[in-house]
Amino acid sequence: MRKLVLMALAVGAAAWAFAGRRGEILRGRIKGFASGLQTRDYDDATLKAKVESELFRHEHDVKGAVDVNAQEGVVQLRGELPSQGLIDALVERAKHIHGVREVENLLHTTGTEAPMHH
Repeated sequence: MRKLVLMALAVGAAAWAFAGRRGEILRGRIKGFASGLQTRDYDDATLKAKVESELFRHEHDVKGAVDVNAQEGVVQLRGELPSQGLIDALVERAKHIHGVREVENLLHTTGTEAPMHH
């Protein structure tokens, strides 16, 4: 990835040396390529839907038991689940979803007290 960025910068510098229509076309193509390399963040509603989709794809039975909130890349998971192993698995999966910066785990097992928001 780093090599691609460096290559795009080198080609971009050469393109600016060109004058006229050909240089303009080449500069436009390089700008388009470089903008495609940038990571794109999701808005809160889209990130929430993405996390729900990813988490509940294989865990259909916990869908109603877990509430997902997203705010500026921070995902909160709230609810009561039957085992700590399931909680750990959901939190770990949520951490690896593109667009998630941080996961706040407010999940708890049946019969235990719910954790407090930080």
